[in-house]
Amino acid sequence: MDLKTYLSQKHGLMAQLCREIGAHAPDVSRWASGDRPIPIQYAASIEKATQGQVTRQEMFPDNWQTVWPELVEQQ
Repeated sequence: MDLKTYLSQKHGLMAQLCREIGAHAPDVSRWASGDRPIPIQYAASIEKATQGQVTRQEMFPDNWQTVWPELVEQQ
């Protein structure tokens, strides 16, 4: 699931995610809308905070294998 879909599931998820990953709501909003790319350093935190509903593979479909080669073995 993408970040935008995840955040639209329930009221308050944006604030909760921001607290858990240490990011500001305007930034997360821009990432979710596609206005700005999700910074790689937040990807693992987002995946953990969303309990795997938003994965690094989904956030970075073109290059996740090079950034996180350990995930290739888990496929």
